[in-house]
Amino acid sequence: MLLKYFYDEKLAHASYLVGCQKEGVAIVIDPSRYIEQYIEFAKKEGMEVIAAAETHIHADFLSGSRELSNLYHANLYVSDEGDYDWKYQYLNEGRYQLVSEGTEFKVGHIKFNVIHTPGHTPESISFLVTDTSQNNFTNDKPIGIFTGDFIFVGDIGRPDLLETAVGMKDT
Repeated sequence: MLLKYFYDEKLAHASYLVGCQKEGVAIVIDPSRYIEQYIEFAKKEGMEVIAAAETHIHADFLSGSRELSNLYHANLYVSDEGDYDWKYQYLNEGRYQLVSEGTEFKVGHIKFNVIHTPGHTPESISFLVTDTSQNNFTNDKPIGIFTGDFIFVGDIGRPDLLETAVGMKDT
Protein backbone atom coordinates (compact mmCIF):
# COMPACT_ATOMS: atom_id res chain seq x y z
CA MET A 1 0.00 0.00 0.00
CA LEU A 2 1.16 3.50 -0.83
CA LEU A 3 0.06 6.57 1.14
CA LYS A 4 0.82 10.14 0.05
CA TYR A 5 -0.18 13.16 2.14
CA PHE A 6 -0.96 16.45 0.38
CA TYR A 7 -1.38 19.67 2.37
CA ASP A 8 -2.40 23.16 1.25
CA GLU A 9 -1.20 25.58 3.94
CA LYS A 10 -3.24 28.49 2.58
CA LEU A 11 -6.48 26.56 3.05
CA ALA A 12 -5.32 24.32 5.93
CA HIS A 13 -6.61 21.45 3.80
CA ALA A 14 -5.28 17.89 3.87
CA SER A 15 -5.93 15.25 1.24
CA TYR A 16 -4.51 11.79 0.67
CA LEU A 17 -3.73 9.44 -2.17
CA VAL A 18 -3.98 5.79 -1.17
CA GLY A 19 -2.63 3.35 -3.72
CA CYS A 20 -2.65 -0.39 -4.18
CA GLN A 21 0.76 -1.13 -5.65
CA LYS A 22 -0.16 -4.71 -6.59
CA GLU A 23 -3.03 -3.54 -8.82
CA GLY A 24 -1.63 -0.14 -9.86
CA VAL A 25 -4.75 1.76 -8.77
CA ALA A 26 -5.39 4.59 -6.32
CA ILE A 27 -8.08 6.62 -4.58
CA VAL A 28 -7.91 10.25 -3.46
CA ILE A 29 -9.54 11.14 -0.14
CA ASP A 30 -10.93 14.71 0.11
CA PRO A 31 -9.25 15.99 -3.08
CA SER A 32 -8.69 19.69 -3.61
CA ARG A 33 -9.69 21.42 -6.82
CA TYR A 34 -6.10 21.09 -8.12
CA ILE A 35 -6.36 17.47 -9.21
CA GLU A 36 -3.24 17.50 -11.40
CA GLN A 37 -1.06 16.91 -8.31
CA TYR A 38 -2.79 13.57 -7.69
CA ILE A 39 -2.75 12.48 -11.33
CA GLU A 40 0.95 13.35 -11.71
CA PHE A 41 1.96 11.60 -8.49
CA ALA A 42 -0.02 8.48 -9.38
CA LYS A 43 1.56 8.34 -12.85
CA LYS A 44 5.03 8.71 -11.33
CA GLU A 45 4.26 5.71 -9.11
CA GLY A 46 2.85 3.66 -12.00
CA MET A 47 -0.72 4.01 -10.79
CA GLU A 48 -4.05 5.24 -12.12
CA VAL A 49 -6.53 7.22 -9.99
CA ILE A 50 -9.76 5.22 -10.27
CA ALA A 51 -11.69 6.65 -7.31
CA ALA A 52 -12.22 9.63 -5.03
CA ALA A 53 -14.02 9.88 -1.70
CA GLU A 54 -15.27 12.75 0.43
CA THR A 55 -15.52 12.59 4.20
CA HIS A 56 -18.10 15.40 4.25
CA ILE A 57 -19.41 18.37 2.27
CA HIS A 58 -16.66 20.97 2.34
CA ALA A 59 -17.83 24.57 2.65
CA ASP A 60 -14.33 26.01 2.97
CA PHE A 61 -12.77 24.92 -0.35
CA LEU A 62 -13.69 23.60 -3.79
CA SER A 63 -13.44 19.85 -4.03
CA GLY A 64 -11.82 18.13 -7.00
CA SER A 65 -13.96 15.00 -6.65
CA ARG A 66 -16.42 15.91 -9.35
CA GLU A 67 -13.64 16.80 -11.78
CA LEU A 68 -11.82 13.51 -11.07
CA SER A 69 -15.04 11.65 -11.72
CA ASN A 70 -15.94 13.50 -14.91
CA LEU A 71 -12.48 13.81 -16.52
CA TYR A 72 -10.84 10.58 -15.40
CA HIS A 73 -13.94 8.37 -14.98
CA ALA A 74 -13.10 7.85 -11.31
CA ASN A 75 -15.75 6.36 -9.06
CA LEU A 76 -16.83 8.89 -6.42
CA TYR A 77 -17.89 7.77 -2.96
CA VAL A 78 -19.98 10.34 -1.06
CA SER A 79 -22.07 10.26 2.10
CA ASP A 80 -25.73 9.34 2.14
CA GLU A 81 -25.96 10.24 5.84
CA GLY A 82 -27.63 13.37 7.27
CA ASP A 83 -30.98 14.89 6.35
CA TYR A 84 -32.01 16.43 3.01
CA ASP A 85 -30.16 19.72 3.58
CA TRP A 86 -26.90 17.76 3.85
CA LYS A 87 -27.27 15.66 0.70
CA TYR A 88 -25.08 16.05 -2.37
CA GLN A 89 -26.98 17.92 -5.08
CA TYR A 90 -24.98 17.00 -8.22
CA LEU A 91 -25.37 13.24 -8.32
CA ASN A 92 -27.08 13.14 -11.70
CA GLU A 93 -23.69 13.38 -13.43
CA GLY A 94 -20.61 11.17 -13.25
CA ARG A 95 -19.97 7.90 -11.46
CA TYR A 96 -21.26 8.43 -7.94
CA GLN A 97 -21.94 5.93 -5.21
CA LEU A 98 -23.77 6.95 -2.06
CA VAL A 99 -22.27 5.29 1.02
CA SER A 100 -23.41 5.07 4.62
CA GLU A 101 -22.58 3.32 7.90
CA GLY A 102 -21.46 -0.23 7.12
CA THR A 103 -20.77 0.25 3.40
CA GLU A 104 -17.60 -1.48 2.24
CA PHE A 105 -15.72 -0.91 -1.01
CA LYS A 106 -12.29 -1.80 -2.38
CA VAL A 107 -9.67 -0.08 -4.46
CA GLY A 108 -7.39 -2.88 -5.56
CA HIS A 109 -6.57 -4.85 -2.40
CA ILE A 110 -7.33 -1.94 -0.09
CA LYS A 111 -10.64 -2.19 1.74
CA PHE A 112 -12.54 0.86 2.99
CA ASN A 113 -15.28 0.53 5.62
CA VAL A 114 -17.59 3.52 6.07
CA ILE A 115 -18.36 4.77 9.58
CA HIS A 116 -20.92 7.55 10.14
CA THR A 117 -19.18 10.16 12.32
CA PRO A 118 -21.51 13.15 12.70
CA GLY A 119 -20.36 16.07 14.78
CA HIS A 120 -18.47 18.39 12.47
CA THR A 121 -21.29 18.04 9.94
CA PRO A 122 -24.36 15.74 10.07
CA GLU A 123 -23.37 13.71 7.00
CA SER A 124 -19.70 13.31 7.96
CA ILE A 125 -18.22 9.85 7.41
CA SER A 126 -14.85 8.27 8.12
CA PHE A 127 -13.07 5.56 6.14
CA LEU A 128 -11.49 2.67 8.06
CA VAL A 129 -8.66 1.25 5.92
CA THR A 130 -7.45 -2.35 5.70
CA ASP A 131 -4.69 -3.54 3.36
CA THR A 132 -5.83 -7.03 2.37
CA SER A 133 -2.80 -7.69 0.14
CA GLN A 134 -0.62 -8.82 3.04
CA ASN A 135 -0.04 -12.56 3.24
CA ASN A 136 0.05 -12.77 7.02
CA PHE A 137 -2.21 -12.41 10.05
CA THR A 138 -2.53 -8.63 9.62
CA ASN A 139 -4.47 -8.70 6.34
CA ASP A 140 -7.81 -8.45 8.16
CA LYS A 141 -6.74 -5.79 10.67
CA PRO A 142 -7.44 -2.11 9.95
CA ILE A 143 -4.29 -0.04 9.65
CA GLY A 144 -5.74 3.46 9.76
CA ILE A 145 -8.73 5.74 9.45
CA PHE A 146 -9.45 8.88 7.43
CA THR A 147 -11.67 11.15 9.52
CA GLY A 148 -11.77 14.34 7.45
CA ASP A 149 -12.47 17.28 9.75
CA PHE A 150 -14.06 15.14 12.46
CA ILE A 151 -10.84 14.47 14.38
CA PHE A 152 -7.43 16.13 14.06
CA VAL A 153 -4.18 15.23 15.78
CA GLY A 154 -4.67 16.80 19.21
CA ASP A 155 -8.00 18.46 18.32
CA ILE A 156 -11.49 17.93 16.90
CA GLY A 157 -13.39 19.57 14.06
CA ARG A 158 -15.79 22.37 14.90
CA PRO A 159 -19.04 20.83 16.16
CA ASP A 160 -20.83 24.22 16.29
CA LEU A 161 -21.24 24.84 12.56
CA LEU A 162 -24.99 24.23 12.53
CA GLU A 163 -25.63 26.46 15.55
CA THR A 164 -23.51 29.24 14.09
CA ALA A 165 -25.20 28.95 10.69
CA VAL A 166 -28.68 29.49 12.12
CA GLY A 167 -27.64 32.07 14.72
CA MET A 168 -28.40 29.82 17.69
CA LYS A 169 -24.99 29.87 19.33
CA ASP A 170 -25.14 30.96 23.00
CA THR A 171 -28.97 31.23 22.99
